[in-house]
Amino acid sequence: VAAVVTFALLLGDSPEDRSHPSTLWHWLTAGPYDFSLRILVDPLSVFMMLIVAGVGCLIVAYSVGYMDGDDEERRYFAYMALFVFSMLLLVQGGNLLILLVGWGLVGLSSYLLIGFWHDRPSAVAAAKKAFVMNAIGDATMALALFLLIQRSGTLDFERVFPQAGSFGGWANNLIALGLLGGAVAKSAQLPLQTWLPDAMEGATLLMAGLIALVQTDIKRVIAYSTMSQIGYMFLAVGIGAYANGMFHLMTHAFFKALLFMAGGIVIHALAGEQDLRKMGGLRTLLPRTYWAFVIGALALAGIPPFSGFFSKDSILAAALANGGWYGYLLWAAGIVGAFLTGLYAFRMLFMAFWGEPSPFVREHLTAGSHAHQREGHAHHGVDIRHQHAGEAPFSMAWTVAVLAVLAAFGGWIQFAGLWTPITNWLEPVAPSLVDASGVQEAVSSVVAVLVGLAGIGLAWWIYAAHRAKAPRPLALFERKFYFDELYDALFYRPAVFLATGLYRWVERPLVFGSVRELAAAVRDLGLGTGRLQSGLVRTYTLAIAASLAVLTIVFVVVR
Repeated sequence: VAAVVTFALLLGDSPEDRSHPSTLWHWLTAGPYDFSLRILVDPLSVFMMLIVAGVGCLIVAYSVGYMDGDDEERRYFAYMALFVFSMLLLVQGGNLLILLVGWGLVGLSSYLLIGFWHDRPSAVAAAKKAFVMNAIGDATMALALFLLIQRSGTLDFERVFPQAGSFGGWANNLIALGLLGGAVAKSAQLPLQTWLPDAMEGATLLMAGLIALVQTDIKRVIAYSTMSQIGYMFLAVGIGAYANGMFHLMTHAFFKALLFMAGGIVIHALAGEQDLRKMGGLRTLLPRTYWAFVIGALALAGIPPFSGFFSKDSILAAALANGGWYGYLLWAAGIVGAFLTGLYAFRMLFMAFWGEPSPFVREHLTAGSHAHQREGHAHHGVDIRHQHAGEAPFSMAWTVAVLAVLAAFGGWIQFAGLWTPITNWLEPVAPSLVDASGVQEAVSSVVAVLVGLAGIGLAWWIYAAHRAKAPRPLALFERKFYFDELYDALFYRPAVFLATGLYRWVERPLVFGSVRELAAAVRDLGLGTGRLQSGLVRTYTLAIAASLAVLTIVFVVVR
């Protein structure tokens, strides 16, 4: 509600007057630097507030039904509230300090949510992996921000940004690379992409699509599709089509949340099972969920008139308009990505919903009453029986229905060449550097839709029409291009080898050895002193006499 009211108030201002910085609290001043809690409300932050608050509200409402009866329900909603707060703080930050705080809190809340089921070793390992990979990006981003502060002499955005082009070549490059490193790690792009698939317990535009083709875990397929779509957003930002990238971020939030929630209903109905190979025939048993999945998959594949068509094709058109060999190369990569998207999205759909119900599905869904342990409840031993065919309760279903409508029609808010309210709204703060012509828009749309349909057709041929003859996946894709093994060989094993060597040759002989020697010396001193305590009066008399003799000699010598 607050985001909508803020948007309405900002809408009444002229475009050049829609930036409103506000200092809520002065923390400290160090020389020329003022560290304050500073908020910036402008078209970009309001746009992100609407997405974060709107989709976040639907996710929380969905979670009410999904987490119902779970022992850890309150902890989950506390983490979820922290996550939404962190994202809102990040997008509303008015200076580099609040940006860094919000960025760190997003990483913290992600870590807490990924490791939510803390008694599962896989969840704990995934949370640690996410924390380490994100920490690399956080470090590069923090260094970039420190260099930016040192060069500009201020923390406030409205004074930093006008100076950004005057720092000199090497400084500009270092700052840009540091900020890019933070974004790459947080969004799981190459080469810091390995944490997100485990967090589903997500790579680049093409690589994620190839890996998604061979995944058998429904949540991992959706996770890799997320990385592929974020690759399109990086492409848009890289060529200066900022509004197009933000538009795709919005539509992606709609259809990806829809797919995750619909996938959650499937997992919920199948006792927490996520393996696509155990599914099949669900479209007759979960018809509402099936059609929600169809809408999400069509939007993901960029098929008109669904939302992904409008946003993704505008990015491809911008790449074509950018020109140059790299512009055409990016356009070609985007087209190949569109084909892969249609293929893996509908591979997932056909494997889960088409064909005859598998024995596992029949066991859980075809009986009038079925018992299942939801994904979040399985390890708590909560056995919940439902008298229905497996569809989600209303508390979950209505949020999926809302997202299905947004995924189907949300893209119509902007139609390149006809109406562009998002581009116009963001123009004062993020003007686009490239403008596609009508011909380029048409060519990109036609080619992208055709290759997307080709991917869908191939998925139907392999996984629906000839389901039993699906080809064996390539080991290269199954092993995710061997990135985990590569990082294990380059970083993990050398680190373990170095730590073992330091322990054996440095810590144990020097640190532990010196401690042991010191302890032995103190022990021997104590034992020697203890022997003087014989309990005999003549011994004490002799000791006193000897002490007096020593003192007398010292006194005489000193005088």
